[in-house]
Amino acid sequence: MGVMVRVLIAGLCLGLAALYQNYRLLNQPIPAPKLDEKQYWGPGSGADYKEDVSIKPFDIAAKPEIIEDLKLQLQRPYKLHDPLEDVAFEYGFNSKYLQKVIKYWRDDYLAKWSERESFLKKFNHFQTEIQGLKIHFIHVKPKKTEGKKVLPLLLLHGWPGSVREFYDIIPLLTTPNDKSDYVFEVVAPSLVGYGWSQPASKKNFGPAEMSVVMRNLMLRLGHNKFLIQGGDWGSIIGSNLASLFPENTLGYHSNMCGTMSPVSMIKMLASNFLPSFFYEKQYSKFFKPLGDFFGYMMEESGYMHLQATKPDTIGTALAHNPVGLAAYIMEKFSTWTNVEFKHLPDGGLTKRYTLDGLLDNVMIYYLTNSITTSQRLYAEAFNKPQMELQMDRVAVKAPTGCARFLHDLWHTTDCQLKDKFVNLVTSTYYEDGGHFAAMELPQVLYNDFIEFVKKANL
Repeated sequence: MGVMVRVLIAGLCLGLAALYQNYRLLNQPIPAPKLDEKQYWGPGSGADYKEDVSIKPFDIAAKPEIIEDLKLQLQRPYKLHDPLEDVAFEYGFNSKYLQKVIKYWRDDYLAKWSERESFLKKFNHFQTEIQGLKIHFIHVKPKKTEGKKVLPLLLLHGWPGSVREFYDIIPLLTTPNDKSDYVFEVVAPSLVGYGWSQPASKKNFGPAEMSVVMRNLMLRLGHNKFLIQGGDWGSIIGSNLASLFPENTLGYHSNMCGTMSPVSMIKMLASNFLPSFFYEKQYSKFFKPLGDFFGYMMEESGYMHLQATKPDTIGTALAHNPVGLAAYIMEKFSTWTNVEFKHLPDGGLTKRYTLDGLLDNVMIYYLTNSITTSQRLYAEAFNKPQMELQMDRVAVKAPTGCARFLHDLWHTTDCQLKDKFVNLVTSTYYEDGGHFAAMELPQVLYNDFIEFVKKANL
């Protein structure tokens, strides 16, 4: 064997050994970073700040003059361009259908606003002050608990959703039934900067910092240990909370489990070439080929790039433009529920939701003027300080349940998930449903959550 061949073989072996060592190091969980659990996020220096720890009932009623002004705005003639011929929602919200939504919003929905407001008030709303911010939350305790184990549950929404997503699943969680030994005391907060919760006044309030506030809210309510459930941002904030505060986490359940650690990305690429090593063939429809996946993400993630770079600009365009706000938000409830709905002239919006329910969610953003502050979370999630926390490499040790709904934005294999969620108790697949599972298929999500709690033996 020639000297050069030996050198090449030796070099290849050293290279493979180095790759393996780097892979092994990257695959090891890292310690949780230490965050200031009392950091002040309100306006000003906070030098003289004294936290008001009281918990007060909160009235979400809208001022009548705001509703009347909205009616006037919706009466204005809108110069909307006709959609291209034979185009439904492929270019975004179809303007012909948008005219129907505007008419319904103005003439039907707002005509019964007192009814819709009463519906939004059906649960008890509260407010408390945490780290300089006034935090709004829904708090529902089960009325009957005989023979049932009561567990506290933190429900976390995402964007462009709100606590409105949970109105159908909360009664399921808080009402005892013969099929479950569990019933839950539900706390569903508006995320900081969303809905009726005050936005942070300072930079670098990302998902990790949000999780600290959410944990402090549960402690304020007397829950030192609790369950967490969430999708979208609720999934990321929830997993951060579970990673940072394992002593407070009974279990973590999500309908959008994911991890973007370096090793996870390597496995995602590898699964495209060797799928049988990463998931069973029966689940292949959940995992798109890389070309299709990146094409889909390019088409669907434009909003994210805008909000992660210039949230205040796009927020300004939407804040005082109710029609634009409705189109921007409701379009996500079309394609994120099922991407094929974009080929329908109405975006398939009423296949799984009612216009009343969709407009309830839009109204929360409109009445609280929170579209800009909600979008800032994207900018804070992808900035350098947040990325340096490497939260995807911090393990969640609590029992974890992951539910996949076929038409969600993306899915992660168990092989990837187990690097972060080291105690994966349930991992399920549903050949129906999309991103807003709690609002779209509340009974299915509830059943999955109950099965997780049962198997986790909490």
